[in-house]
Amino acid sequence: MHNLTVADLNPAVLNVQYAVRGELAIKAEDLRNKLEAGHDLPFKRVINSNIGNPQQKGLDQPPLTFTRQVAALMEYPPLIDLVKDKWPSDVVDRARELQEAIGSIGAYSHSKGVPYIRKSVAKFIEERDGYPSDPEDIFLTAGASAGVSLLLNVLITPHQTGILIPIPQYPLYTATLAQFSGTPLPYHLSEPDGWSTSLHEVEAAIEEGTKKGVKPRALVIINPGNPTGSLLDLETMESVVRLCEKHSLVLLADEVYQFNLHSPETHPFHSFKYVVRKLNSPIQLVSYHSISKGVKGECGRRGGYFECTNFDEDVKAVLYKMVSVGLCPPLSGQIGVDSMVRPPKSGQPSYPLYKQETDAIHSALAQRTKLMAERLNSLPGVSCVQSPGALYLYPKLELPQSVVDAANKIGKTPDTLYALELLDETGICVVPGSGFGQKEGESHYRLTCLCPGVEEYVTALEEFHKKFIAKYGGL
Repeated sequence: MHNLTVADLNPAVLNVQYAVRGELAIKAEDLRNKLEAGHDLPFKRVINSNIGNPQQKGLDQPPLTFTRQVAALMEYPPLIDLVKDKWPSDVVDRARELQEAIGSIGAYSHSKGVPYIRKSVAKFIEERDGYPSDPEDIFLTAGASAGVSLLLNVLITPHQTGILIPIPQYPLYTATLAQFSGTPLPYHLSEPDGWSTSLHEVEAAIEEGTKKGVKPRALVIINPGNPTGSLLDLETMESVVRLCEKHSLVLLADEVYQFNLHSPETHPFHSFKYVVRKLNSPIQLVSYHSISKGVKGECGRRGGYFECTNFDEDVKAVLYKMVSVGLCPPLSGQIGVDSMVRPPKSGQPSYPLYKQETDAIHSALAQRTKLMAERLNSLPGVSCVQSPGALYLYPKLELPQSVVDAANKIGKTPDTLYALELLDETGICVVPGSGFGQKEGESHYRLTCLCPGVEEYVTALEEFHKKFIAKYGGL
C-alpha cells in the first residue's frame, strides 16, 4: 500500500504561498497559546497586526447594528414578531423585503446571487459613478477573493498567460497565479510618489514578459492600495485605461477599500468603472468589492461582488457556468452585500445610530493612521508614506549590514528577521515586505491601523526598533 505523500500532490498547489497567514501568523498563534497556558512572556497579549480583520478578537471593531439586526431577522424570521415594536422599522422592512425575495437562507440562490440583491448593487454603482449598471453584469461572490480566483482561473492558459501585478502586492494574486500556473509579470509601484502606479514600470513589465514568450492578458490594480494604502488620482487612472486599450489588457480593479478613506475631501475615491465610462473606453473591466473591509469589517460572512464591463455575452456565459459549479455564494454574505450597498439613509429610523457608528470607525482609523505614520517617520532608519486610504501602513526600513548578515545566516530576509524579533519582544505580529514583493535590497513591513490603544501600540513599536538597531550596532 502506498500512502499519499506531498510528492503525489498537484505541483502547482505546492508552489502556493500566502505571507499574510504564513510563518509570522503561525508563530503568533503559538505564542498566544503559550500565554493562555500561563507561560511568562515579555508581553501580555498577541496583537495580530498582520491582517485586515477588523472584528478579530483583540482588535474589536464593533459590527454595525443595522447589518446585524437585518442578518438576525433573516436567520430566524419569527424574531420579527418579537422585535417589530422595539427595533427600527426600516430594519423590519428590509428583512421582510429580503425574505420575500429570497425565502429561506438555507436554500440555494441563483448561482450569480439573488437577483433582487444584484439589482441593488447595480443601483449602488449607478449612484456612485453616474453611469448605468446592468444587474446581469454583476456576480455576487464569497468575498472578493473568490471573484479574483474565478477570473484568473478563466483568463489563464497555463504557462503561457501573464498577469501584470503591482509590487508590493496583496499575496492573493501570486498565490492564485501559482495555483492556476499563470505567470506573474510584476511592475513596481513608485514609493517616492506615494506608491502610485508607474506607467513606465507597467510598460517595462509588458516588454519583459513578451520577450520571454509570455502573453500579457490582464493588469491588476489595487486601489486603494494593499499593502501600501495608496490612492490613485484621476489622471493616473485615465492613463492606465489608455494603456489597457493599447495592449488589449483586461483590467482587474480590486477596489475593496473604497470606503476606507481618511481624508475624502482632499483624497476622494474614483472607481475604474467611472473612468472607463467617462472615457467611453472599450476595455474589458472587472471591478471587485467586499463586505470584509470599509466600515463593515464582516470578513467571516464572506460576501462580495464583481461587475463585468464591456464583456462579450459568450464570455459572461462561461463565467456563469463556472460560478454554477459552486452552486451559489453564501446567503449570509449576500445579505451583507445588500446592507453595504443599501445602508440607512438620512431620515430613516436606523440612520442616526448608523452614522454615529460609521463616523466613529472612520475617525479612529484616520487618527490611528496619522499618529502611527508620524511616529514611525520620527524613528532612525524608518520612512513611511502617509496613507490616504485602506487599513495599512507600509514603512520602509534602512537596516545595518549586520542585520543582513544575521538574516542570511538563518536563511531569512532582513525584514523577516526584524518581524520575528518584533513578535518575540512585543507580541505584535506584522508581515515582512518580502511577503508582498519589493525591490532588491529593500526592507519593509506591513501593519494594520486597526489596533485599539494606539499610543501604547506605537510606543512598543518605537522602543523595539531602537533596541533592535542598537543590538545590531546602529545605523
